[in-house]
This record gives sequence, C-alpha cells and structure tokens, in this order.
Amino acid sequence: MPAFFIAGVISVFVSQGSVLKFLGGKANKWMAYLVASVAGSILAVCSCTILPLFSGIHKRGAGLGPAIAFLYSGPGINILAIILTARILGFELGIARIIGAVVFSIVIGLIMSLIYSKEERERANRQMDFRELPSERPMWHTSFHFFVLVLILVFANWGRPGSGEGPFYWLWVNKWYITAGLGLLLAYSLIRILRIKWIYVILSVFLVAVSGFIFRGNQAIPFVVAVIALILMTLFTEGEPGEWLYETWGFAKQILPLLGAGILIAGILLGTADGEGLIPDKWVSSLVGGNSLFSNFFASIFGAFMYFATLTEVPIIEGLIRNGMGQGPALALLLAGPALSIPNMLVIRSIIGTKKTIVYIILVSVMATISGMIYGVLQ
Repeated sequence: MPAFFIAGVISVFVSQGSVLKFLGGKANKWMAYLVASVAGSILAVCSCTILPLFSGIHKRGAGLGPAIAFLYSGPGINILAIILTARILGFELGIARIIGAVVFSIVIGLIMSLIYSKEERERANRQMDFRELPSERPMWHTSFHFFVLVLILVFANWGRPGSGEGPFYWLWVNKWYITAGLGLLLAYSLIRILRIKWIYVILSVFLVAVSGFIFRGNQAIPFVVAVIALILMTLFTEGEPGEWLYETWGFAKQILPLLGAGILIAGILLGTADGEGLIPDKWVSSLVGGNSLFSNFFASIFGAFMYFATLTEVPIIEGLIRNGMGQGPALALLLAGPALSIPNMLVIRSIIGTKKTIVYIILVSVMATISGMIYGVLQ
C-alpha cells in the first residue's frame, strides 16, 4: 500500500522536469544509471512492490534503460537481503550477489536501451520540447513527504532477520513503533505541506492510536486504519491531495488485478516459504545440484517464475542448499528470483508491452545462468 501512495507522489508532486533531468533520454548516462541503481537499492521491496514505483517514473518520462535498472535494483540489490545472504548463506555468496546485482541492473538497462534505441531517441526528442514550469512548492517539502512515505514502506515491511540479536533484530522488534513515529511525521506533512484540514488529521491520528491500543496483538490493523484514514482525507480535500489519491488509485487499478492473479498462479504451482505447491520441492532440489548449464538455467527459470516476498528467498535457498543445491545455481536463483515473478511479469507487460517484457525476462535469466556457472567454477 505505501508503494502505491509513493507512486502517486511521483506522478503529482515530483516534477516531470526533475525526472527527465536525472533519468530522461537526454540525461547523462552514467548519472542516470547511478541514480536508478542507488534509488532502487535503498528500498527493501520485492518484485511486486517495486512495480508501482517503476510505473511512476516511467510515466513521468524516465528513459527505458534507467527505468529498467531501477526495476531490477529495487528487489535485486536490496541491502537488507544482501546482508542476510552473507550472514546465512555465507560471506562469499553475499559478495557475489551484490556484485552480480549491481552489474545486472546497469547492463540489462543498457542492453534494453540499445535494443530499443530508435524508439528511445524519438521519445527523447519529444521530451526536448518539454518546458518545466516553476514549482510553487519548495523542494524540501516534496522531499520530506516522499521520504517519510519511503521510510514507512521500509519499516512496515521489515522482515525478521535470521539472528535473534543485533541491530537488525532490534529494528524488527520495534518496527511498528518506528512506523508509528513516521506516521506522526506524515501527519505533520499532511497539515503543513498538503494543507489538509488539521481536524481531519488529528481525528485520524486519534483513531489509529485507539485501534493500536485495542488490537495490541495485531499491529497490522492500526496500519490498515491509517491507510483508510489517508484515503478519506485525500478524497474529501480538493486540489493536490485529491489528485494524489486519483493517481494512486490509477496505479492500483492497473496493477492489483494482475498482481493478485499472478500470485495465485505462482502459489499454486510453486508454493511459498511456508509450504510447497503442485511442483514438489524435491523435484526442484534434484534438478539444481552440481554446476551444469542445465542446473543453473533451471535455477534461474525457477526463480524467475516463483514469487519471493522480501527476504524470503534466503531461507528458501538455505533449505535447497541443505538438500543438495549447488553454489552456482544458488547464485543464479538469488539473481533471478527476487527481481522476477509471474505477477511481476504480468504487470510489466501492461506498462512497457509484451516484446520488451520478454526481452527483459530473457536477459535476466541468461545473465543469471552465466553468473551462476562462473561462480560455481570459481568455487
């Protein structure tokens, strides 16, 4: 849910000129890919949560290459997942994952941009006619509102680390207290920056606090109450708050139906972290042993079609390794799995079209296979 509201912020509050300056077709290539990869890596998101954000920057005019780099880097270079990989699966595999993911995001973006260079040049030429209007809102207003939402997204989805101690475990234990504090900052932003009536905001904060007290054993309920309150506040406020809700709803209508269908299919066929699907886990384990071309390719394809929630790929691969999975296929699965899934593919197709989606899937799968084979040989 926070991801949809963040996408709405990009569409309404982030000027098109800002997106074009850093990620557009005429932007400095190195700067564009650096911004795209770094912006994606700070988000602890899965292959589905990144979709509304990808749709948002693409809609605002980001070049295909940087947009694809952002699409991959969000779930692929997830800093939390990298740390968890190194601690549970081994330091070497963690380093291999971060190197592979950084290279992947840039190389795949560059290849996509090269393949569709003619189309991208035409798009860039159309952007040259765009003249940015001066913003009436200071930059810090937009940045404050945007990053508060990003932090809410990060901490509300903070996964439990493998260790029962340390700073990451402390953050997980206190994730909802941190999210609540960020909610107060959001309340300030709604009053000070979006000019929503303070009585609406104060009433909403009160209702969230009461629900948190009543449902102390289920912290997700106050979060849902907060989302409903935010929807109602923006619904009954004219101007930019109403436009924000309209754009957020547009992303939700485009993405949620495909997302739900894709997750259902992936769950039925391949299962989740809590259990196997119609395809038994033993079959998978028997197919990804060793370091052959087939085992690496199968691992990348299996990862591409299975849905991994944030951080769940690590315990799944840990179990597969215990059942005989090779180190090369493990890396191939780490590089392909978090960045792709059936619901992810369905939504990407609705944004950039069938041909580009197929090319993206092929590039991720092939590069993951090659990386797995190289890593397996080095081991």
